[in-house]
Amino acid sequence: MRAMMLTGIRALEMRQVPDPMIRGEKDVLIRMASVGVCGSDIHYYVDGKIGSQVVEYPFTVGHECSGIVEKVGRDVRRLKPGDRVAVDPAMSCGQCDQCTCGRPHTCRKLRFLGCPRQAEGCLSEFIVMPEECLFPLRQEMTFDQAALSEPLAIGVYGVRQSIPMKGARIGILGVGPIGLSVLLPARAQGAGRIYVTDRIGERLALAREAGADWAGNPDSEDVVKAVKDREPHLLDAVFECCGEQAAIDQALEMLKPGGKLMIIGIPKVPRLSFPIDTMRHREICIQNVRRQVHCVQPTLDMIDRNETKVDIMLTHHFRFDQTREAFDLVAGYKEGVVKAMIHF
Repeated sequence: MRAMMLTGIRALEMRQVPDPMIRGEKDVLIRMASVGVCGSDIHYYVDGKIGSQVVEYPFTVGHECSGIVEKVGRDVRRLKPGDRVAVDPAMSCGQCDQCTCGRPHTCRKLRFLGCPRQAEGCLSEFIVMPEECLFPLRQEMTFDQAALSEPLAIGVYGVRQSIPMKGARIGILGVGPIGLSVLLPARAQGAGRIYVTDRIGERLALAREAGADWAGNPDSEDVVKAVKDREPHLLDAVFECCGEQAAIDQALEMLKPGGKLMIIGIPKVPRLSFPIDTMRHREICIQNVRRQVHCVQPTLDMIDRNETKVDIMLTHHFRFDQTREAFDLVAGYKEGVVKAMIHF
């Protein structure tokens, strides 16, 4: 089969590699249909690493995907060849202390598609996944929507972890794919007012269309003052979705006493700092969001019920052999890109 492989910094090559094999009794062979380009893929493309996760070349990235079942292991019961599926890229062991206490996303032996030293990614014609990671699609759902369920599930999980009540006032700093993946379920699940920031005008426009009550650019206005003027008692929760120190500082100034800072963005730097005086006096809670937990099916149901304008994120489309063009577009934040999709 063909696979698009990283061979160096900003280097991608289409290569012939062996077809993946069904080895386990509950394995499923899937033909890829759609793959979304994620910010983490771009980190590997541009920097060759995310923190301690360093690429060993050649390597295939990609984890936001959907496809068609080609073949199933003998103990697979929920799926058959021809079924259309969304893919949860996280493969947990089901037996460690984290899995047994309801935290499969921090499994001690976790394998994740497109993560160095864990599993090759989905930018290939076929992949093999355990049955438990696959979710059948209704006929009305598109492959692109199904692939978007992966980042959107992160937003669904983050919203569940943070918004204390219907009518909560929240901020989202950075409204790229993850920021929009927070905005959509937050609006669907009853957030009162939603304030967003971004440096890209096209993304601010999309956020307004998706339901943001206010959108501002920190390069051209004092976004903290703008939020404080509109919310004197400040915000219940702020989602930092861009991985920037400046956004962390802004978020803490926007949070009310007892508010919650949700860190979802992946910083390029190894350390961030926090003003302890502000945090201590307001008793601010800080929570990192590590992917999602049991939120894929609820996310697919949300899309099925048309509770979110998920298609608003689909801004650019490429053929499989145009993957490098897609990566360069996303890496350069060109043409107002939010989500670039690869089609097989």
